[in-house]
Amino acid sequence: MLYEAIYQDEGSAPLPYDVIKNPGIDAYIHDFGKLKDDYCLVAVLNDKIIGAVWIRILAGEVKGFGNVDNETPEFAISLLKEYRNQGYGTLLMSRMIEYLRKEGYKQTSLSVDKNNYAVRMYKKLGFEIIQEKEHDYLMVLKLDK
Repeated sequence: MLYEAIYQDEGSAPLPYDVIKNPGIDAYIHDFGKLKDDYCLVAVLNDKIIGAVWIRILAGEVKGFGNVDNETPEFAISLLKEYRNQGYGTLLMSRMIEYLRKEGYKQTSLSVDKNNYAVRMYKKLGFEIIQEKEHDYLMVLKLDK
């Protein structure tokens, strides 16, 4: 799922699978479940995992691409290609947002490539762009709204 979470432009050569070994990427799953804020939801269809959304606070030595501070959980989401644009991503994100509100988090964040169609979904869910970088947006959702 981590590899599927990496945005890749249509028509470009796929990234090598071992890109997930990059420390900045591996940090999203390394020893997942050991940090107190780690939490994951999966989408299962016909006994097959088709997607996942997970949060963690990456505020240590290796910070996440969507890190804003040491208290804000950062989203990562992944859907197998054949299940994209069918509402599963919105459902996963919505369920995770419900969880975060219930747990009392003030906000959540994510980083998304500017060319990723999911930018529209994130905006519909209430995420706002707080920083524009060369290739991506840093987005935050205030959970007390």
